[in-house]
Amino acid sequence: MKNQSGVVAMSERKIVCLCGSTRFHEDFVEANLQETLKGHIVLSVGVFGHRAEDAHGRSIDVETHKQALDGLHIDKIDMSHEVLVINTGGHVGSSTRAEVEHARDRGIPIRWFDPDNIPDNA
Repeated sequence: MKNQSGVVAMSERKIVCLCGSTRFHEDFVEANLQETLKGHIVLSVGVFGHRAEDAHGRSIDVETHKQALDGLHIDKIDMSHEVLVINTGGHVGSSTRAEVEHARDRGIPIRWFDPDNIPDNA
């Protein structure tokens, strides 16, 4: 429902969580842009471990924080109405597969950034 200004109420906005390998930083940025322009609230990864120098301007010891970051991302999935998997070139690694399985177990719909390259094991 829109208010008098024509703005959609926050409670009615779709929340989309982006999942995928952080090596595809540019595709995360593009997906975030596309979903935001559709009026969706976008939850994404906060640390691009594979591309830390490019994305954050410095290296980050992701392994030190991996367990906490993985748990944080699962919480983001649980908050979402939908998951958008960044599956560039059909790549879906083991962490992303686990996130997709988690979303499916909770009945959260899955969408694919590259719908022509959905891997059989995802």
